[in-house]
Amino acid sequence: MLPETGHELLTTNRKALTINLDEGRYGSFAEIGAGQEVARSFFRAGGASGTVAKTISAYDMAFSDAIYGKTRRYVSRERLETMLQHEYDLLRERLWETRSVQTSFFVFANTVAALNYRGDNECHGWLGIRFQDNPGAEPSDLILHVRMWDRDALLQQQAIGITGVNLLYGAFYLSSDLIKLVLSLVDNCGPDRIEVDRIEVNGPVFAGVDRRLISLHLVQHGLTNAALFLPGGSVALPSETFYKKPVIIQRGSFRPVTRVNEDMMTCAVRLFNSNHKEAPPPLTVYELAMTKLAPEGEVDYTDFLARIDTLTALGRHVIVSNYFEYFRLSSYFRRFTEEPLAIVMGIKNLLDVYQTQYYEGLDGGILEAMGRLFKNKVNLYVYPRSANAGGAFAEERKEAVAKGLRPTAPPRATDGSDVITTSNLVVEATIRQLHAHLLERSYVRDLTGVDAGILGIFASDVRRMIISGDSSWVDLVPEAVVPVVRDQGLFGLSK
Repeated sequence: MLPETGHELLTTNRKALTINLDEGRYGSFAEIGAGQEVARSFFRAGGASGTVAKTISAYDMAFSDAIYGKTRRYVSRERLETMLQHEYDLLRERLWETRSVQTSFFVFANTVAALNYRGDNECHGWLGIRFQDNPGAEPSDLILHVRMWDRDALLQQQAIGITGVNLLYGAFYLSSDLIKLVLSLVDNCGPDRIEVDRIEVNGPVFAGVDRRLISLHLVQHGLTNAALFLPGGSVALPSETFYKKPVIIQRGSFRPVTRVNEDMMTCAVRLFNSNHKEAPPPLTVYELAMTKLAPEGEVDYTDFLARIDTLTALGRHVIVSNYFEYFRLSSYFRRFTEEPLAIVMGIKNLLDVYQTQYYEGLDGGILEAMGRLFKNKVNLYVYPRSANAGGAFAEERKEAVAKGLRPTAPPRATDGSDVITTSNLVVEATIRQLHAHLLERSYVRDLTGVDAGILGIFASDVRRMIISGDSSWVDLVPEAVVPVVRDQGLFGLSK
């Protein structure tokens, strides 16, 4: 009997008991490292004899190696998948002949590193389940990577126990509703204790599921603050990808990405390399803030996938984040790397950085925000703007009003030039000295060597051309993007 799968929040004990009373579910639990609490939840709930075939806790590395083989990293996806495979093979070997007709088998496993006695380690873990949806079916996998934010090892273990039960319950009863499944993972715990920053699914239960949408749901619903997509379009962990790497980040809407965006990146890489000759080659990242994806509160998932497809076609990393303020974005990257960071933006975005209304929640206001933004080798690289961009500014003003923000005045040059740079930009009188200081200290730098012939390209104009059938849009976007837009009919293009 399946339980009700509405929005009712069930306690951890109720979820465990529901699974225990489901006569069709039977399986094993394998937990190594600090994650010893999940199986315990099922024994405490009662009726576990109908659910639990075996539990194993290989806490010592020597025992873990003897069972699952040697590994370079014990808390890793590779270790988790080895555990799932080993335990599932044992289930089939020992129980298939006697129970396979009436039983849906499962294996739950986790490998976790909780807070050490010094309190200075990375607290994270991998949790996963391999399960049959029906007796005799091919198994499916649901795998999580989590970060634990409690500052007490006992509380972390408790949180892992809760999350493990949520994972099992979600896999069994919510797998047909992706959003419900994602939201249920932090039931009775909350994202302030457990951050779920990656979900991987495989198998027939999840056939047709786009993994990129799962990652978007994690960010959209607050289970994590950022999700990363690799140039090939696959999902990755930011902590692994950005570890000890210099990074160049460009925020935008990218509807669609234009030649200007790519020129910004090209110029930024050139400036970065000249300023940081000893640093490794930087990773280039296009960033989509949730405010850019859902300016009116609702995410258009087709539009989101279109942007991911076009950006990754350029061989760039793409990150979707909940970080509206740039100083929070830079702090996020500082979790993974101490190498230099460069944030690439246009003149309009620089003026937004100077908007004091964004920092009213900080005790030190804009000065505190600037101090947090520019510490630890962070620079803003600013791309020039055509002074004759009235149409584009009207679009930007409309977007600001839609968000309930006070729109900035159109960018102007102090010398009447046709091209606006940081050195001739008109800024508000209250910001003038701050702006001059940032320029003098080279925290804010102009991008040079830009393609002056494309300064008049704006994504809003390109999108209108695509929708209206004006074929000249192909000259305004990077060459690699054209076939992606055409083949998939993106951004309103009629195929």
